Amino acid sequence: MYVCLCNGVTERQIREVAEAGCRTLPELTMRTGCGATCGSCLPMAQSLLDEVHAVRDLPLPILSDAA
Repeated sequence: MYVCLCNGVTERQIREVAEAGCRTLPELTMRTGCGATCGSCLPMAQSLLDEVHAVRDLPLPILSDAA
């Protein structure tokens, strides 16, 4: 799905950049161009960044507790 129509940035691209460590909208804009034109995509882009990092930031279970 296209998130930024002005610059042709897809949801997949945003997720990939977030997985690579992008955490902020300014950084996302610099890496992909998302939001650089009209900015109407920025709320959706922020939601995707937040979603990716919420999953990545989950604590890993302690292995000693699993035994």
